[in-house]
Amino acid sequence: MDFFERQDAARQKTGVLVFLFVLATLSIIASVYVVVTGAIISQKKQFGFWHPELLLAVVGVTVAVIGLGTLYKIVQLRGGGSVVAESLGGKLIPQDSTDPIDRKVLNVVEEMAIASGTPVPLVYMMRDEKSINAFAAGYTVNDAVIGVTRGCVEHLSRSELQGVLAHEFSHILNGDMRLNIRLIGILNGILIIGMIGYYVMRTMFYTGGGRSRRGKDGGSGMPILAIGLGLMAVGFLGTMFGNMIKAAVSRQREFLADASAVQFTRDPDAVAGALKKIGAIGANVRNPAAVEVSHMFFARAITSGLNSVFATHPPLKERIRRIDPSWDGTYPKIEAPAKPRPQKPATKRGIDVGELITGTAILAGAGHSTRPAADPVAQIGQPTPDHVAYAARLIQAVPGPIAEAVREPYGARAVIYALLINREEEARRKQLERVRVHADEGVRELTRKMLDSIEQLDERARLPLVDLATPALRELSPSQYRTFRGNVNALVEADDRLDLFEWVLQRMILHHLEPQFADVEPSRVKYYALNRLEGPVAVLLSALSHAGQDDPAAANMAFEQAKARVRLPGLRLLERQKCGLRDLDAALDVLDTVSFKQKRKLLEAGAAAILADRQVTVHEAELLRGVADSLGCPMPPLLSDQ
Repeated sequence: MDFFERQDAARQKTGVLVFLFVLATLSIIASVYVVVTGAIISQKKQFGFWHPELLLAVVGVTVAVIGLGTLYKIVQLRGGGSVVAESLGGKLIPQDSTDPIDRKVLNVVEEMAIASGTPVPLVYMMRDEKSINAFAAGYTVNDAVIGVTRGCVEHLSRSELQGVLAHEFSHILNGDMRLNIRLIGILNGILIIGMIGYYVMRTMFYTGGGRSRRGKDGGSGMPILAIGLGLMAVGFLGTMFGNMIKAAVSRQREFLADASAVQFTRDPDAVAGALKKIGAIGANVRNPAAVEVSHMFFARAITSGLNSVFATHPPLKERIRRIDPSWDGTYPKIEAPAKPRPQKPATKRGIDVGELITGTAILAGAGHSTRPAADPVAQIGQPTPDHVAYAARLIQAVPGPIAEAVREPYGARAVIYALLINREEEARRKQLERVRVHADEGVRELTRKMLDSIEQLDERARLPLVDLATPALRELSPSQYRTFRGNVNALVEADDRLDLFEWVLQRMILHHLEPQFADVEPSRVKYYALNRLEGPVAVLLSALSHAGQDDPAAANMAFEQAKARVRLPGLRLLERQKCGLRDLDAALDVLDTVSFKQKRKLLEAGAAAILADRQVTVHEAELLRGVADSLGCPMPPLLSDQ
């Protein structure tokens, strides 16, 4: 399956999850009814088993309890992946950390994010966990986090760590994270009945309620005691259902993520090697919260109780043999991790990207072009080792001062401001005055210092810098973010026109950060066909057809090629002034609500428009990526000769 089919499959899994949740709820209602009526019958021998009024009361109370338990957990998890990571004892690794262990994992995560076309996720380390494990958590790529145990970073080689993180990135790209968080909320609702039974039992035990007596036929606390025991039994049933649901939605996704990781790294030994070391050391996570999120880990984090019967992960040996059929079944002997040596900074001088990636450079800058990639849309959600190698070299090519600045909040803001500063004197004066008045003192001084370096930067490094800056910008306070957002908008509008790069940067940076600081509703599918959206589709395809084309005939040819992909006969090429970047903003907001099947059509049509003349500039490539990003489809860097 490609990215778009996997997204649809993830949505179908959500339907399966809802069905299983309803089934579990009905079973729990029936069990609670049996418990309550049994307790009453034990006291009133003439009380019949069937009482519709009692059943309605049990249904109402049980549904309310399960619903409130689910709602409570979902609200608790609104903060996204960071909430999950912190509940597991994870500590945020600062982006500018120089600790060798921290830098090892941060470097790999940065490379994979840029290779995937996603903003760099925050990374949390569970420093007290010596086993080998990792997870990805969040609702979307915009709030995704990666979590790793200390043992994962210490015991794995860099290539093995890359294989594990490629597995986790596949969960991010395949839409698994949202399903995983929903699963946590649903299971909390199912398990809460058993928790109530447990607390009833504890209360009876400590208050002596079960021993109080009224007359010779027994204690008045006995029915309550019986209900407590019964609810605990129902809790056992809920646990069983919870593990069944986890297993139903998790096991096959782990095989898919393993296969995707192998494709991502083109190194089966890396993923298999990590799994073999897990066989030798273990993957158990000691934090009590691991039970609740066991389905999110790279390997089985809990191996006791029903988790062994209804496992969320396939057997370790089966996973290894699917990747390495020649494996002899023995696990390696693992020695204590060596004391890490301090890593030298990788970026102390500027390196021309062309020097590093001869023959596989991304599409060239303004005024130049190369033969474009065969099918950029097919690469969405499916980055390759070429993308990883390119990302590593691109990061290395960033001059040291910029690379250091972009990884901390003050410097990240300065880098973004400097990227937006215009070279035209009048616009530049307005922009610098805006920064002087409205930016923090440290930020405005750093912005001025970096202007020359940013202006000399290879154009192809601009959007990757935005991705690298995202984690540091997510650490801003709400008031700092509001100031930052206002400054970005003001810098973009200072010259009274919006060019392609300014639009892409503004769209991407705010699209990635806004959910972190505001209550943004995730886009929901409203349209499963494009025939009612001819207006927004015409704006999108006209804007892409005019991009890089001064000749009206060439723009019309590009539009006709794009139009053939969406099969809307009534579409007409709009004049350039009717499909400006503001119009494109409004069109993309609407088109983000179409199904992924239709998003694929739109992006294929957009790519056809840009590729119509068989030449692609950096500005066109950035525009296509900005469109894909706005539609929730992370696009890897465009490579030639691929």
